[in-house]
Amino acid sequence: MRIVIAEDDALLREGLALLLRAESLDVVATAEDAAAFLDAVDAERPDVAIVDVRMPPTHTDEGITAAVEARRRLPGLAVLVLSAYVEQAFATDLLAQGSARLGYLLKERVGRVEEFLEALHRVADGGTAIDPEVVAQLLTRSRPDTRLERLSPRERDVLALMAEGLGNAAIAERLVVSDGAVHKHIRNIFAKLDLPPADRTDRRVAAVLHFLENARHQTPSGARGTAQPPAGSRHL
Repeated sequence: MRIVIAEDDALLREGLALLLRAESLDVVATAEDAAAFLDAVDAERPDVAIVDVRMPPTHTDEGITAAVEARRRLPGLAVLVLSAYVEQAFATDLLAQGSARLGYLLKERVGRVEEFLEALHRVADGGTAIDPEVVAQLLTRSRPDTRLERLSPRERDVLALMAEGLGNAAIAERLVVSDGAVHKHIRNIFAKLDLPPADRTDRRVAAVLHFLENARHQTPSGARGTAQPPAGSRHL
């Protein structure tokens, strides 16, 4: 796994590189801004990019913009975005073009090494890894769509874990239920969200993107540059 890291905080950038190299992963380049990151992607052709949301010069959306551009330049590039706190517009914009090989984690998750590495490998293997706190806030903010209101509390729990990128077996383990119960809940979710079987549609992805897209449309105008961390949020 060849990795490029884009992070303007030198301590976190070098700490991530040391952590990953200790796990025998190949960190081929690090960058402190979006321009250097894109140059590294062009030069190194990495498998995975770990990108901070906010980078110089304005510390607004440079990281997200660079991540989208990097995937345009290098189709199939896995991207794991790190953010100090939940930024709804950024999460949904990143996922709007599809969820494969994408992750969005809060920076505090990096300190939980096992969880961070599991998310990194999941994204590199073609899956999705969305921070549980991001999922929780998106689900909470997605009330206007009446189809989401059709879901039972347990079905919302299942959808939230689907959005994190967990498979059925992992969902069953997390909720302490049988695989059969998870299958039943997912069938109900598809039915209540009006997602019939279709040869060219991945209903699992469609269900997750449905509430992400709905949440994106509920983001107040101008929220990008003015988002503030919630009380008690931790920064690395």
